[in-house]
Amino acid sequence: MRAIRRRDGGVPLPLLVPAVLGTAFLVLPLVGLVVRAPWSGIAPQLARPEVGSALRLSLLSATAATAASLLLGVPIAWVLARSRIRGRSVLRALVTVPLVLPPVVGGVALFLVLGRQGILGRPLFEQLGVTIPFTTAAVVIAETFVAMPFLVISVEGALRAADARFEDAAATLGADRWTTFRRVTLPLVAPGVAAGAVLCWARALGEFGATITFAGNFPGTTQTMPLAVYLALQRDPEAAIVLSLVLLAVSLGTLLLLRDRWLGRSTAG
Repeated sequence: MRAIRRRDGGVPLPLLVPAVLGTAFLVLPLVGLVVRAPWSGIAPQLARPEVGSALRLSLLSATAATAASLLLGVPIAWVLARSRIRGRSVLRALVTVPLVLPPVVGGVALFLVLGRQGILGRPLFEQLGVTIPFTTAAVVIAETFVAMPFLVISVEGALRAADARFEDAAATLGADRWTTFRRVTLPLVAPGVAAGAVLCWARALGEFGATITFAGNFPGTTQTMPLAVYLALQRDPEAAIVLSLVLLAVSLGTLLLLRDRWLGRSTAG
């Protein structure tokens, strides 16, 4: 019996045209940023202390937000994918609503909960003297709020796609659910967790609306790179282009490096 030959990799014209147009729509603005960049003035702009401070804060806060998202988001994803509790659809809608919620609204919501007169912020301030808004911790909280849903969705999808027979076999051999999760489930969905972490980190790095609303824009404390770009655009457009180029390079480089290292393993098998 002759083996069935695979069809060639050609793309039908009705798909090719919109694909080209969509790619151009997404890529041309980035090309414009590169073309219009004042390359001769990049070094002086990057040498400014406020640029280094904003970039450092962005990298640290995005990393901290990703760590918090991993700690809290992976269990949420497991509950959504593996548990049989009632109201999972409602829970899924609630934990993923920041995906569609305007970030500024998220910042206002955080303020109403964690501000000095907020539901949790008021007792924290009155009993412990702790103030969260307009601090570096507020930056991390705002970025976690908007970025965690990306990780939850990625990990939930990976859990649903994973073969549950391995977990059943572990349970048959006497492993409890926590041991099964650590030694069987997590290794199975590691590429999905890595993908979610990358998306989460990139989203946290570019967060603007919730950050400026809940944390403010104080150089050295809460001014991240997106906020620095916003201010520079009003005073020095060339500086804004340079800062935007830095963010583009960091984001694109991270996505490419981590995708080749982690996601490539899931597609190679």
